Amino acid sequence: MSLTFYKILHVAAVAWLFAAMGGSLLAGSDNERARKLGGMSHGIALIVALVAGFGALAKLGIDGMPGWVIAKVVLWVVFGAVAMVPRRAPQLAVPVFFALPVLAGVATWLAVAKPF
Repeated sequence: MSLTFYKILHVAAVAWLFAAMGGSLLAGSDNERARKLGGMSHGIALIVALVAGFGALAKLGIDGMPGWVIAKVVLWVVFGAVAMVPRRAPQLAVPVFFALPVLAGVATWLAVAKPF
């Protein structure tokens, strides 16, 4: 598959991931159906984004794990942990909801600038 395919798949998965996280954060733990759909979408989107991201790295010929890739994997773990916020700390749902675009900007900067 081409680099363009992996990039498009990665961005689409991240869009899906953010839709799932936003829905889960705003629905809270009260709505069981929304929570389940958000959880499933969140997990699937995380996996697709990871696979597509590493597929793009392979197509770019990047060997090893440069610092910017490690930082993006750390952000991936953070995005994975967001799924627990509505149930474990519902009072943090709104602040996390507004912090997510900032983290997305950091992830984008890491991918574009490759600072380290």
